[in-house]
Amino acid sequence: MSTVFHSVSLDKDKCLGCMNCIKRCPTQAIRVRRGKATIISERCIDCGECIRICPHHAKSAMSDPLSSIEEYKYKIALPAPSLYGQFNNLDDVNFVLTALLQIGFDSVFEVAKGAEIVSDATRRMLKNQNLIKPVISTACPAVIRLVRVRYPELIDNLITLKTPMDESARLARIEAREKTGLDDKDIGVFFITPCPAKITAIKSPLAADHTDVNGAIAISEVYPLLVQKMDKLDREKLEALEQSGRIGVGWAASGGEASASLTEKYIAADGIENVIKILEEVEDEKLNDIEFIELNACTGGCVGGCLTVANNFVAKTRLTTLKKYLPVSCNHIEQDIPKELGWDYPLEPLSVLKLADNVTDSMKLMNQVSEMVKSFPGLDCGTCGAPTCRALAEDIVRGYASVDDCIFRIRNEMASSTELNDNDIDKLIPVPFRGIDEEKLKWT
Repeated sequence: MSTVFHSVSLDKDKCLGCMNCIKRCPTQAIRVRRGKATIISERCIDCGECIRICPHHAKSAMSDPLSSIEEYKYKIALPAPSLYGQFNNLDDVNFVLTALLQIGFDSVFEVAKGAEIVSDATRRMLKNQNLIKPVISTACPAVIRLVRVRYPELIDNLITLKTPMDESARLARIEAREKTGLDDKDIGVFFITPCPAKITAIKSPLAADHTDVNGAIAISEVYPLLVQKMDKLDREKLEALEQSGRIGVGWAASGGEASASLTEKYIAADGIENVIKILEEVEDEKLNDIEFIELNACTGGCVGGCLTVANNFVAKTRLTTLKKYLPVSCNHIEQDIPKELGWDYPLEPLSVLKLADNVTDSMKLMNQVSEMVKSFPGLDCGTCGAPTCRALAEDIVRGYASVDDCIFRIRNEMASSTELNDNDIDKLIPVPFRGIDEEKLKWT
């Protein structure tokens, strides 16, 4: 299977094999082998959960440096709405937009404007098209990849619209061509990103032939530069660059997109664990009375991205205050939904969780996994380097691990084949699990 670009990277020199990441990965894409974490490329959805949880900062996101904009003659900044929530007492987004010009960009185009256009398209599709309900938002790239990897049967529930970032980039590039007369190769469009999933969506787009975005710069990189410029700006001399309203800016926090759909039958869930719970309920057909579902992998929505600076709860409160100064919406679709706003082609599932390429072999391996799981303690402790006992069994049948990776199984075998006393054998068990009743370990 060919690998794709991943924005989440691992520095093995910093990794101490602490096991924290393997328990939080939503697609079980991480293993710890020989004391170091390893990321299974095909399973990774670049949600950034491992970046948040790693106490040793061994995981990071590969964003573009600000200096990369110098490769282009004309430089456009696409600020995510979540950028506005990073600044205290912000009552005019033109402070942020003007500061972006002062740190090297030639123009800015709010992603909040693209969000309002996508919101309008969503409302029209919910009203006029016979969509499979509940309709699931496609604004969060990590959620799209999660569905593709773990819930492929729900692909038909995804709304086939590109993200506000993509629509904003397309419109910004059109404006730049008309204004400057430059070719596309001389126009650089850079998204100011709150999370690694957006970086991956740029470098390796799904359901699209290409993207009009040339790169992604982390909010955490531009934030200190913007603060320095904003502190020196005179309110009376701000450039009038604002092009969006409450609906667009509201996309930065969980619930903003869903409320903009103007349907009462919606759900907005944030945080990868909560996203998984909702997808499982959709899979079980428990939410058929819901029309629209907004899902964000980051807690709080985009304001909770691991490349932001402010606490996500604080940022959300700041945005609530900021929206008081904004009109409801500044952007609508004049006629029909432009075809460029839709997917270029259907999204294909990525079958990385299957055990074999054909049903017969898969069933055989599945039976082997089920039998092997019975011989493990069922604690899902992670000391073997896999997140669960079943994950270890799957690794074994695939040839990626050994039964000897389970310390409890080794202890059991040693107890039956050596003359070591119980105290010596008990020392083989990690401290948190010593003294557990062996009847509960389900040995066979």
